[in-house]
Amino acid sequence: MKKLIIPFMLMLVLIISACGKESATQKENNSDASKEEKSEFITYQSETGPVEVPADPQRVILLSGFTGNVLQLGVNVVGVDVWSKNNPTFEKELKDVEEVSDENLEKIIELEPDLIIGLSNVKNLDKLKEIAPTVTYTWGKVDYLTQHVEIGKLLNKEKEAQAWVDDFKKRAETAGEEIRAKIGEDTTVTVIESYDKDLYVFGDNWARGTEILYQAMKLKMPEKVQKMALESGYYALSAEVLPEYAGDYIILSKYADADSSFQETETYKNIPAVKNGQVFEMTGNGASFSDPVTLEKQLAFFEESFLGN
Repeated sequence: MKKLIIPFMLMLVLIISACGKESATQKENNSDASKEEKSEFITYQSETGPVEVPADPQRVILLSGFTGNVLQLGVNVVGVDVWSKNNPTFEKELKDVEEVSDENLEKIIELEPDLIIGLSNVKNLDKLKEIAPTVTYTWGKVDYLTQHVEIGKLLNKEKEAQAWVDDFKKRAETAGEEIRAKIGEDTTVTVIESYDKDLYVFGDNWARGTEILYQAMKLKMPEKVQKMALESGYYALSAEVLPEYAGDYIILSKYADADSSFQETETYKNIPAVKNGQVFEMTGNGASFSDPVTLEKQLAFFEESFLGN
């Protein structure tokens, strides 16, 4: 009997020990699963406070631009605003992406987004937050490069965003040095846009390539433009006074359906930049964006126009 009792006791100890190990392993597995579950979200410090957002968003909706920022970082987009959808710069990337608006909540729900991005003035913000984590930005609160880094933080791709910013800034500054060396340090450049029947000149932070030309490349704007448009960002003017704002070079942003009859007037034809062939026309459609995809396109345009690269 004693010989039988000893093995039985030994077996009982082994079973209890195994159960204990299994319980510990189960706890560890549960702990790992909990950590994995938590890691599926990150806390983004937005303008309005901390927001829990996906660590790896798969279905992003953009209601107010920032489309090129998200595309450049390789994140999937399922819905965009009408301006992004009609932007020829994104035509290929957004071919199969739905057009949405902050007023069509049903459409947004159908697309099952896991993240929504927009400007601070979007409508139905509270309802949007019920559909998916929603982050908004105040346009112009930070500069165009910092904005991309912020989008990078939101998408858990800050390193990638910062790397692009550093590289782009370096390339734009180098191009600026080459352009100034060619045209002269004091040579002025004016950015004009023809939209519908109106004409505008721009300061140094209103897209249309102004951030590149004036901030990164350090090209100069005429005093009249600086006085009227630098602080406000843009200034509307008539064709009759255009010569007063024209620099030695003109970047003319033209929308496809804009009234360009001003270019046929003697007033316009007698502007020195026009007479000297120093007007560079670029497509206005899409020029109002200042995201990485657009900026790369504009930088290439300026290098080709000024340097023939």
